[in-house]
Amino acid sequence: MSIGNALEDGNSPEDDRPSVGRALQQARIAAGLTVDEVSSATRVRVPIVQGIEQDDFSRCGGDVYARGHIRVLARAVRLDPEVLINQFDAEHGGRPEPTPAAPLFDAERIRPEPRRPNWTAAMVAAIVAVVGFVGFTLFSGNDKNDGSSVAEETGSAKPTASTSSSPSATPSKSGERKPEPSESAIAGVPADKVTVKLTAEDGQSWISAQDHNGRLMEEGVLRQGQSKTFSDSKRIDLVLGNAGAIKLFVNGKEVKNLSDSGSVQRLSYTKGDPEAG
Repeated sequence: MSIGNALEDGNSPEDDRPSVGRALQQARIAAGLTVDEVSSATRVRVPIVQGIEQDDFSRCGGDVYARGHIRVLARAVRLDPEVLINQFDAEHGGRPEPTPAAPLFDAERIRPEPRRPNWTAAMVAAIVAVVGFVGFTLFSGNDKNDGSSVAEETGSAKPTASTSSSPSATPSKSGERKPEPSESAIAGVPADKVTVKLTAEDGQSWISAQDHNGRLMEEGVLRQGQSKTFSDSKRIDLVLGNAGAIKLFVNGKEVKNLSDSGSVQRLSYTKGDPEAG
C-alpha cells in the first residue's frame, strides 16, 4: 500500500505515520516527480518546496502561507490535503481562533470630535466683505464725478444741447442767415488740441485712428448710429473704410464731401482749420 493511500484511509497508527514534509517527499518520489517539476506545477519556489519536505516551514512566511503551500503540494503529488493540514495544525498548536468582528465594528464606530466653529475665518470674511463694500462705494462715487474721456462712444447719434435756441439760428437784421453750428460744437473744442469726431450716419464703416506718435487710439467697425471722438495735442491720422458713410467734424468744423460710399480714405489733421489739414 502506498503512503498516499495510507494517509487517505487513515488505517496506520498516528505514531507510525510520517511527518507532513516526509509524506510529501515520499509521495513526490513515488509519483516520479522532481522538486523542479513540482515547483513548476505549483508555482511554489524550489527552496520552499525543499524546506517543507524537510519539515522546515520558516520560509513560508507564517502558518497561513504554510497551509496554502501544503495544500497545493499535496494536490500535485495526489495526497489528501486536508489530512496533511490537520496533521500540520496538530503539530503546530492548531489553527488560530477567528478574530471576533465586534472590536472591528467598535473601532469603526469611533467618531471624531465635533469640529468647533472657525470664528477666525468668519471674522476675516466679514472684514473683507466690509472693505470690499466701502471700496466699491468710493469707486462708484468717483466714476460719477469723472465725466471726461479722450474717446467717447454713444449707441446712437444724440442731438446736442442746443442748437434750436441759439441766437445764430435766427436771421440777422441785414437779412443774412448765419450758418448753424455743427454737431461737433459740444461744450467748446479746445484750441490747443486737434479734436476729431466720427459719426456713422449712412451705414457702418471700418475706422482706424492714431495719434502723432503713431500709437493706435481706435481700430474696428463703427456701426450705423455710433460716434467716436478722438483728441491729441498735435495730430490725428485716420483711415476710413467706408468714407461715404461717415460724417466728420474736425476742430468743431464739419468736413464735407469726404468720398463716395465704399471708398477708403486716409486723412491727417492737426490743430486749426481742417481745410488746411
